[in-house]
Amino acid sequence: MKITIFGSGYVGLVTGTCFAEAGNDVVCVDIDVDRVERLRNGDVPIYEPGLDEMLAFNQEEGRLRFTTDAAEGVAHGLFQFIAVGTPPDEDGSADLQYVVNVARSIGRHMDDYRVVVNKSTVPVGTADRVRSAVTEELDGRGLNLEFDVVSNPEFLKEGAALDDFMKPDRVVVGTDNPRTAELMKALYAPFNRNHDRLLTMDIRSAELTKYAANAMLATKISFMSELANLSERLGADIEQVRVGIGSDPRIGYHFIYPGCGYGGSCFPKDVQALTRTAQEIGHRPELLEAVESVNARQKQVLFRRIHDYFDGDLSGRTVALWGLAFKPNTDDMREAPSRVLMEALWEAGASVQAYDPEAMDEAERLYGGEEGLTLCETLYDAVEDADALVICTEWQVFRSPDFERVKDALRQPVIFDGRNVYSPAMMSALGFTYYGVGRGESVQ
Repeated sequence: MKITIFGSGYVGLVTGTCFAEAGNDVVCVDIDVDRVERLRNGDVPIYEPGLDEMLAFNQEEGRLRFTTDAAEGVAHGLFQFIAVGTPPDEDGSADLQYVVNVARSIGRHMDDYRVVVNKSTVPVGTADRVRSAVTEELDGRGLNLEFDVVSNPEFLKEGAALDDFMKPDRVVVGTDNPRTAELMKALYAPFNRNHDRLLTMDIRSAELTKYAANAMLATKISFMSELANLSERLGADIEQVRVGIGSDPRIGYHFIYPGCGYGGSCFPKDVQALTRTAQEIGHRPELLEAVESVNARQKQVLFRRIHDYFDGDLSGRTVALWGLAFKPNTDDMREAPSRVLMEALWEAGASVQAYDPEAMDEAERLYGGEEGLTLCETLYDAVEDADALVICTEWQVFRSPDFERVKDALRQPVIFDGRNVYSPAMMSALGFTYYGVGRGESVQ
């Protein structure tokens, strides 16, 4: 099948590459000339395990191409996927200008039937706006061409996006046309062979499903943050509580890991956007508001603990930081807890020596001019002559370091573990003062 993807960011690149991997003929359109040139040269601007190789292979096979020419893209594909960004506006609502601009481009250039697919995460009712934008452009050209608009939200986890696309747990398709549902079913057939994972529903329900899924996951995380803070004050260990509640199949173990808060490009933005949507229709979403406020508070936990440990004076202190990305297996630092921590440390007069396996370039882009930041080549360089070690991201490489080497490098053997990577008992036996999240009293 011939497929056009508007947007070559995270969602667009993964979607286009995976469709090409299944044998489809894919054209990705982006207005960023530099990005398109980089992609043509096989230079993938994001880190996602396996994406570089899959993209390069499909380019070589001629199934995946990149262009800045919208007209070329519209002429190419029966399926026109909109996979552009929907950043939060000042009031927290999703900014739909890029989605609407793409819809207008499709209406401006199409000359035959097209299926316009919203892949971007968008508020309920966006399909109506897309349909109106396409129709307005067609009317302006004096044309009455048939087209359909479909909601097909993405459910990709950063760090596991290729598997999520190639072996999905569900494919949500929102459409009001049975014929279009069959076209989408045929498109996704290569990823839907073992059993039927395609869920067809009305468009507005599909649009809400994406926000509902992310809001539910964010709620679980904030709930565990609340329980962690409660455990700490009661002298309980949240990790034991987690195992106790996770063994209940009605709850399960997914997304009940306590820590220093959630971040990334999805949960913060989508909780805010869903909250704003509710407010716009006169409903106060008290639970969603609490999810967001609890998470904002949780991102301050590490700084407050470090601040208290050093008796309120961090001036001249050096803090080693392991983990900059908002989670492992990505270089994404959007809304990352590490950013909140670093900015608070700098404001308090401390400096940071940081290491992350993948996010160093992103940290340089964001904070390259910050005098209080040293980006280190190894995790051991980061702890050299530091006053404390903080863990913000649970990368696998941090799970079993040379603890004697770490202890010798630190000025004092104290660890603030924002992801509960280590056992308090083991840390005590190794001679560290250790602070986890919700682990009861600190151990020394």
